[in-house]
Amino acid sequence: MKPITATNMNVNELKHWRLAIEDGGIAVAIFDKAGESANSLSAEVMGEFGRILDQLDLYPPKGLIVRSGKEAGFIAGADIGEFSQLDSPEKGRALVARGWELFNRLAAVSYPTLALVRGHCLGGGLELALACRYLLAVDEPGTKMGLPEVMLGIFPGWGGMLRLPQRIGAPAALDLMLTGKTLDAKRAKKMGLADDCVPPRVMEPAARQLLLSGQPRRPLPFKLRLMNGPLKGVVAGGARKQVAKKARPEHYPAPYAIIDIWEKHGGNALVAPEVVDRIISSPTARNLVRVFFLQERMKAFGKASDFKAQRVHVIGAGVMGGDIATWCALRGMTVTLQDQNLERIAPALQRAHKLFSRRLREPLRVRAAFDRLIPDPVGDGVAHADVVIEAIFENVEAKHALFKSLEPRMKPGALLATNTSSLRLEDLRTVLQRPERLVGIHFFNPVAMMPLVEVVEAEGADPAVIGAACAFVKQIDKLPLPVKSAPGFLINAVLAPYMLEAMRAVDEGISPETVDEAMLAFGMPMGPIELADTVGLDIAMAAGKQLAGGAEPPHCLLARAGQNQLGKKSGQGFYVWNEGKAQKGAAGNVPPGLADRLARPLIERTQKLVADGIVADADLADGGVIFGTGFAPFTGGPLNFSKSP
Repeated sequence: MKPITATNMNVNELKHWRLAIEDGGIAVAIFDKAGESANSLSAEVMGEFGRILDQLDLYPPKGLIVRSGKEAGFIAGADIGEFSQLDSPEKGRALVARGWELFNRLAAVSYPTLALVRGHCLGGGLELALACRYLLAVDEPGTKMGLPEVMLGIFPGWGGMLRLPQRIGAPAALDLMLTGKTLDAKRAKKMGLADDCVPPRVMEPAARQLLLSGQPRRPLPFKLRLMNGPLKGVVAGGARKQVAKKARPEHYPAPYAIIDIWEKHGGNALVAPEVVDRIISSPTARNLVRVFFLQERMKAFGKASDFKAQRVHVIGAGVMGGDIATWCALRGMTVTLQDQNLERIAPALQRAHKLFSRRLREPLRVRAAFDRLIPDPVGDGVAHADVVIEAIFENVEAKHALFKSLEPRMKPGALLATNTSSLRLEDLRTVLQRPERLVGIHFFNPVAMMPLVEVVEAEGADPAVIGAACAFVKQIDKLPLPVKSAPGFLINAVLAPYMLEAMRAVDEGISPETVDEAMLAFGMPMGPIELADTVGLDIAMAAGKQLAGGAEPPHCLLARAGQNQLGKKSGQGFYVWNEGKAQKGAAGNVPPGLADRLARPLIERTQKLVADGIVADADLADGGVIFGTGFAPFTGGPLNFSKSP
């Protein structure tokens, strides 16, 4: 490959791109953003790409391949830092115009173009790839493609709303854009997003062959062409109904804007400047960008240690322990799962097979994951594990006996962790020879769905152990949140007063359905009464006694617990449960101020936990409560919400 120099093409002094011409006349633009571990599209980066296109206009190549120079992936999307600094409608429109015009220009060049996608290709990165004639996806676990702008409260304004429906059809494109879901390489090829999918070892020759093939793109089936044309209104109407089931327009305006811009403006947001102004300047977008940075801050806790686990041993094959073991196996680790006998482990293995089948799809990958999850009634895996997680029932004496037997069998440097949700680590570690090495790694139910894991630090804990625990949590693709050892830590401590206040409202004669509707309208993903039923009313009772400061439990809770109506697990609680779903009646009129009344105890408890140092600061508390409870993300978190006018 011969580098292009200032003597033949004026593209010297490029900071973020390298451009070279191969002997056969193929140009290769390699994106390697300076000073960053991942590529993102800033104004400077896009300006340089425009200069590359200027020179290729003067010296047209046989074809152009756009690829990444980083191990971390293709392009992670637009530079979110630049978006967060927009302070006027004019700047917002200029940002949209910058990408729309540049990628339209790329799409119109006379020579064939190809995006070689290896690793994450998201947002503006996928919009760049869509503007190329061909998209070649590299089949490896890190390759993910999607347009997740809706997760930031904005829309894919650089051509994604135009080109993705043209490429894969409107129903599938809208589904991706409205949910933020991603596709792996094989799925992208199957749907027509990628022209081909190849293993890494042949990606270079495959890219050149496809680029020069002259091969036409796979045409959309006739039915999908109708949906991009005469049936647009029908598709848009159906999409609005689906969005309305999950997001109210006053809370999340972006998905509705995506549908409107696609249906009425052909995906060109610039012809609807009032929509651009409204979305980009909305409190929702501002708060969701805040949530993005909170998420990045929590991810960073996992980078403070170079600890890496290959083998995990979990003791306790109940719902939590079994699902923790399953998740670790899904993420590539060898996991041994211990309980008293195989009969107790069997239900966890059944749930694991369902999760692997749903997530991995391919039989060989499902089989490989299942092979990594090993029943271990005797506990032989303890001696080989890098991480040992205790997930037995909440009893101090039982945990003491277990820890005394585990410690001498563990290899040096292995993590000893407890998944306790309510007991103080200081009380659990008294039997250990090295008590400073016990750490809490507290998952939430359902493990596969909840992104947050609390990393619990007892007084006098070894900082290296806390760092290693955070690294392990990040390694399994969860968000680590360091918290101090205290009853309920952060998440359970804020949920208890919230659920108790909701039940007191039921005691006052407000129906459970109405209480839940108040908080659904507030923006919660689930009402507090349904949440209590889901958690289990016995657990809510125990947590209430511990965290309610001696207050009397609500009568409605006492009555149901006394009749062994424990919620979802027993089939009856506040609601009757059928096939895992609460059977609800119609909600009544929500009394004015009910949502604020129910949210207040949660907010006040969060404030107190920050003041007491249980969590380091208000920002981390907001992030933790959002990712640990589902607290309405569009608010930016409970403490951010409490400051809003």
